[in-house]
Amino acid sequence: MVGTEDGTSGKRRRKYSPPVVASVAAAVLLAGGGGAYWAVAAGGGDDDGAPAPAAARGTPPPLALDAPGPGGGPAPGIAVGEPDPNGTRYRAAGTLPDGPRSSPVYLTGGEVTRDEVARLAGALGVTGEPRLADGLWTAGATAQPTVQVALKGPGNWSYSRYGIAGAKPCVHPGKDTPGEGAPPCPSHRDRPGGSDPAASRPVSEERAKAAALPVLKALGQQDAKLDAGRVFGAVRSVTADPVVDSLPTYGWQTALQVAADGRVAGGSGQLRMPAKGHDYPVVSAARALEELNRAGGPAKPLLGGCATPVPLGADDAAPPCPAAPPPREPVVIRGATFALSAQSVAGRPALVPSWLFAADVGGGTTVTVAQPAVDPKYLVKQASSAGAKPSPASPMRVTSYRADGRQLTLHFWGGMCSDYAASAEQSAAAVTVRVTGTEKEPGRPCVLAAREFDRNVPLEKPLDGRKVVDMVTGATVPRS
Repeated sequence: MVGTEDGTSGKRRRKYSPPVVASVAAAVLLAGGGGAYWAVAAGGGDDDGAPAPAAARGTPPPLALDAPGPGGGPAPGIAVGEPDPNGTRYRAAGTLPDGPRSSPVYLTGGEVTRDEVARLAGALGVTGEPRLADGLWTAGATAQPTVQVALKGPGNWSYSRYGIAGAKPCVHPGKDTPGEGAPPCPSHRDRPGGSDPAASRPVSEERAKAAALPVLKALGQQDAKLDAGRVFGAVRSVTADPVVDSLPTYGWQTALQVAADGRVAGGSGQLRMPAKGHDYPVVSAARALEELNRAGGPAKPLLGGCATPVPLGADDAAPPCPAAPPPREPVVIRGATFALSAQSVAGRPALVPSWLFAADVGGGTTVTVAQPAVDPKYLVKQASSAGAKPSPASPMRVTSYRADGRQLTLHFWGGMCSDYAASAEQSAAAVTVRVTGTEKEPGRPCVLAAREFDRNVPLEKPLDGRKVVDMVTGATVPRS
């Protein structure tokens, strides 16, 4: 679909193709005996100020886009089964839309307030006054419904109906001895009968959406596009993609898990929506597709270990390089939708004007490829590797520990694309630990694969009954 020109106003009319994009949602991990979640406890960059006002902008400043493409910066991981942009080419199956001439960027900033956290906690049925520690708001008790919200905007949050990590979250009816205030564990299996309402089948899509609505209203996302079609055993997942100024969003999603008793059992998302910033000229879908192909480019050759066809001396003998693989067939783009996609701008989460391409990867599978639509001349180019800004460290949640004299071994889950470091602050009552991850090769694609890691930290003296506390969550870390 091609946008037309308005001869009177000189502005391109906005026409959108149907929403042909099928998003690949993140799977919800549900463990027996409660909901296991991986919460992002901190977000945003070092700027604590609020976004710049939208009025009186004039010429917009350069946009320091940290996402893949002309802006450079760290690239997101590549999920198994999705196309690898390092060497993959894309071609359109038909005419792509023009879209608007300009669109604003939406930026996050500032700090989340106690009242904002209390409003979300109330919608989730969490009791207790929110408390702030180490950059993280927490409301709720150890074995009770608990919500945690990062202090920095946009306020990444996570909720568990069965308490925070490090404590026994729930009890199995007829198996465990009930603890004080501990709720019964839900069943995530599809077995009928029994007195436990969570042992039945998942609720209907309509009932799940109705259970999610109070939470979405508290977030100001009651008009979001909802999907309740995914089921994990007896739990139904509801995902909400907000609509901002009539534009769909991608990657700024609220996810809620509704148990078989019709109550929200877990969830995560961002408490604040970004604020409107500067307007930027944007390019058509066809131009954005050119930029996507330019950013991916051909696969880089491997260096060393084999000989080129140029004759070498006897002392330099090496096995011949294998023949270059045949070029891949281009991935077919079946459509494009103008939207706002979640990106990082100068280390701050943002919604950036983008084209969402529906990429046909074969076998009847379509995945979304998001390409920023901001005119490349307004983007800050990627710095050289010698002067590139190091990627920010990401905090990791410590799941357990092992103590051996004056050494503490911390266990946590992480990805294969990062290096991890551990530190500890020691006092007479507790040892507060922190694990951070930094990308090994910022800007290069990496397969998303999680595994358990461990890192050691020295102790000034043996634990001797002192608690081990995770600086990220503020929770006591259980012993392995």
